[in-house]
Amino acid sequence: MRNIKLIIEYDGTNYSGWQIQNSPQSIVHSPQKKSIQEVIEKTLQRILREKVKIIGSGRTDSGVHALAQTANFKTNSSLALKKIQKALNSLLPADISIKEVWEADKDFHSRYRAKSKIYRYFILNSEIRSAFLDKHAWHIPYQLDVRLMRKESKALVGRHDFKSFCASGSSVKTTVRTIKKISVKEALSPQLSALSSPAIIIEIEANGFLYNMVRNIVGTLVEIGRGRFKEKDLNRILLARNRKQAGPTAPAQGLFLAEVKY
Repeated sequence: MRNIKLIIEYDGTNYSGWQIQNSPQSIVHSPQKKSIQEVIEKTLQRILREKVKIIGSGRTDSGVHALAQTANFKTNSSLALKKIQKALNSLLPADISIKEVWEADKDFHSRYRAKSKIYRYFILNSEIRSAFLDKHAWHIPYQLDVRLMRKESKALVGRHDFKSFCASGSSVKTTVRTIKKISVKEALSPQLSALSSPAIIIEIEANGFLYNMVRNIVGTLVEIGRGRFKEKDLNRILLARNRKQAGPTAPAQGLFLAEVKY
């Protein structure tokens, strides 16, 4: 039995997210959208002619993208790695690409072996919207104070209870996570090549993320940047452990899973 590791890039616009949705509630919310996992699994089964279950490093929500999602699956097939990659990329939709295929050790697990993940969020802070980037960045027409956003974001670094940034109704056992790094910068992005002016890029590395944690942090930083929250308010919000104290949830289309570290 082989254990195959995949590095996957995808545009999440047309999907319900990474994970296969089995609950009736999820079907109601996204009745016509398939998951990334479902599409890749079905394609692999056509190629390998056996039932395959893919394990992802974690979920990405509907509309969220990935530059380097990690996944693995086990197979009895002896098909060469290059042939698996070529066959997948020839059959998968254009918005899903298998960037790398590796032979992993038998115990490798994409989710449980992950030490940290890096998410990247893109904001187009321009008076004029882009015709090309509406599905890959959050367009904010009013001016943001990036310096203050950067300064305030440092309050989140370290091990904290991030309940204020967890979606209401989440059933996780603990809301404690460790943010290893956070950066807020203005830069030209190779991921958004159609962008002629700098984007605001918010990048967060943590040992794990709560449901909507990154998007809630981004929404709060934007409220700081536009002056609705004052200096030192982010630390107050963090300590409050109350979702109602934080800012709104940023739209899904600006969020990318950039890297999974092992």
